[in-house]
Amino acid sequence: MRGSDERSGSLFSYIDLETRVRADHPLRPIRTIVNAALERLSPELSALYAGVGRPSIPPERLLRALLLQAFYGIRSERQIMERLEFDLLFRWFVGLGVDDAAWDQTTFSKNRDRLLAGDIAARFLTEVLADAKVKRLLSTEHFSVDGTLIEAWASLKSFRPRDGSDEPPAPGRNGESDFHGQKRSNETHASTTDPDARLLRKSAGQEAKLCFMGHALMENRNGLVVDACLTRADGHAERVAALAMIEPRADRPGRITLGADKAYDVEDFVNELRSMNVVPHVAAKVKRSALDGRTTRHPGYAASLRVRKRIEEAFGWAKGAAGFGRTRHRGLGRVGWQFTLAMAAYNLVRLPKLLAEPA
Repeated sequence: MRGSDERSGSLFSYIDLETRVRADHPLRPIRTIVNAALERLSPELSALYAGVGRPSIPPERLLRALLLQAFYGIRSERQIMERLEFDLLFRWFVGLGVDDAAWDQTTFSKNRDRLLAGDIAARFLTEVLADAKVKRLLSTEHFSVDGTLIEAWASLKSFRPRDGSDEPPAPGRNGESDFHGQKRSNETHASTTDPDARLLRKSAGQEAKLCFMGHALMENRNGLVVDACLTRADGHAERVAALAMIEPRADRPGRITLGADKAYDVEDFVNELRSMNVVPHVAAKVKRSALDGRTTRHPGYAASLRVRKRIEEAFGWAKGAAGFGRTRHRGLGRVGWQFTLAMAAYNLVRLPKLLAEPA
């Protein structure tokens, strides 16, 4: 018998969202890890809010919604709010009931910015890794570090002299601006759209772009990101960030190793690592390398060089799946917060499979 295509609204709903998500859905183990991390983070979240006044959006739901934005590569807060209106899976993960109203995009963005003050993204990354089941997956002795350029949300037309000596672009939505033949540098010019962005080229022969530089520290056992930060883009940022991230982990009796590419093969950087009791497993330059046989003769050196390339998987996932090829935000603080949260999301995507493997 053919079914009827007539539609009629229901006054009541007796279906729980928990029953609408299949038992083996990939988001189920991720949600368990996220909820445990947020529970441990609850005291720090409470400190960001006043004790009186009108209740705001719960920060736990804010973070879950932002994680969904990274998981599914959703471009804007407005689009994630639209998905929450009709997507039952999204509502289940965030913690909204079937009849709960989704938030206004402006309200969501304003409440999200509150979390920047407490550096909640970095604390969330730490709490995810502090889970007892996750902790056994991490190496405490062998690490890798790398950096990547993240294109800023600003055009080259906005890169203008700091003293205002040039002519502004022609009127209109995308007015013409002729800057060919001009000598432009970060010392004399700055972006009027995002002053924190810097003009940099990845290598010789490539075009220069306004960008930031993201940095990640990876443990070598399973390739999970254990620390992340974002800086202005320049030629020294990678090494400075690497020293800042590895220093807390070097405070132990035994030596640890740090793998990196040839950009880190600089005498000052190598000597600084050795002073911290960190073995520099850095890819050696063909000419004038800062390394010698004390490091390169050991089999662990070759192993670190093989494993360190896995850190590119985190950057590739963030730029491809999570939509971080070009940042959606402006300002060093906001972009850095989102970058750290994207690295935490990368870990969460990989953890269900790692936890399912036999110990």
